[in-house]
Amino acid sequence: MIIKPMIRNNICLNAHPEGCRKEVRLQAARVMNFRERLSKSSINDSSAKPNHALIIGCSTGYGLASRLVAAFGYGAETVGFSYEKEPSATKPATPGWYANKEFDRLAQEKGLFAASFSQIDAFSHTAKQKAIEIALENKFKYDLVIYSLASSVRVDPDTGVLYRSVIKPIGRQYAGRTIDIFTEKFSEASVQPATEEEITQTIKVMGGEDWQLWIDALKKKDLLAPEALTLAYSYIGPPFSWPIYRDGTIGQAKLHLEETAKLLEKNYGKDNGLRSFVSINKAVVTRASAVIPIIPLYISTLFKVMKERNIHEDCLDQMMRLFSERLYQKRGTGIPTDEEGRIRIDDLEMGPSVQNEISSRLARIDESNLHELADVKGFRSDFLRAHGFDVPGVDYERDIVSFE
Repeated sequence: MIIKPMIRNNICLNAHPEGCRKEVRLQAARVMNFRERLSKSSINDSSAKPNHALIIGCSTGYGLASRLVAAFGYGAETVGFSYEKEPSATKPATPGWYANKEFDRLAQEKGLFAASFSQIDAFSHTAKQKAIEIALENKFKYDLVIYSLASSVRVDPDTGVLYRSVIKPIGRQYAGRTIDIFTEKFSEASVQPATEEEITQTIKVMGGEDWQLWIDALKKKDLLAPEALTLAYSYIGPPFSWPIYRDGTIGQAKLHLEETAKLLEKNYGKDNGLRSFVSINKAVVTRASAVIPIIPLYISTLFKVMKERNIHEDCLDQMMRLFSERLYQKRGTGIPTDEEGRIRIDDLEMGPSVQNEISSRLARIDESNLHELADVKGFRSDFLRAHGFDVPGVDYERDIVSFE
């Protein structure tokens, strides 16, 4: 079978096995080049690094990038969890299934311990127990725990209740212009305000409750190394996006995430030295970002502006900078944060000059000047590559005889 991308409403419904595997290899090669540069840098030393990293939500986006940097940039042994659909006789698996398999294969080639779990719900007690068992069997403690789950649903492990998240404004209807990244047609998106129940459920899925359960479980078994680091990822973005994002249901969940970071450090910082942070990252293309109203148009314009200024970063660039310039500088160097205690690597995106230029372009952009003012092609390519399409070096006209 020749596999072509199946796109519906800015959602890709399939994946290309060879493309997904190749993409992991290409990203790992970039990290290894970064490692060579890092060894010559004066801002780092070999003692400041992760040794045993647990990545919860490891298969795509920032989670996969974090794991690649930890393993192939710093030599860390890694354990990863994500919930994926396996391939069948007639359908490919989800992109993360191939990414996890290829990561493990590459780690083995490089002599690094890696364990990936693609069929265990990361929200479950089973997942936490498996992470505990792996650490006990291999006689290590986690010194880096990254929480990067991006799921629309969560089953409470104690009650069995299913919760669903929504992307909605709070208190009033949202209306804004958006774009279909494949047809390049503009439209007006209108979203009704969330109910209180929808707000509560979104916080249950995307807030910090499960992150705390993970840390509690590891601490109970004494499997957090002294002065371990734990991070969750978030986004703030420009004020004009706040009605649908920061001030909406997702924003409420992200605020809960920030509160959880402070609580974890309060609970475990004194006796264990645990350091807990939320990292505010740059807007990038993920499997989810294409469906949030206004975000595809904003990111496309952001890409154009940042590429023109040679400051563009993708997920991997962001994580290489997070690790080298924030988390693991010279030992004894504090981790820089903002006044709220958050790590900020959205600094280039949120610079006043960049944001002023984006606002100017968004005010006058239309179908006639789209490619002049925005980088829709770049957005589209990143989106496709997240599913194994448009990856350099892959023959997409070749028959795929097996989806394994």
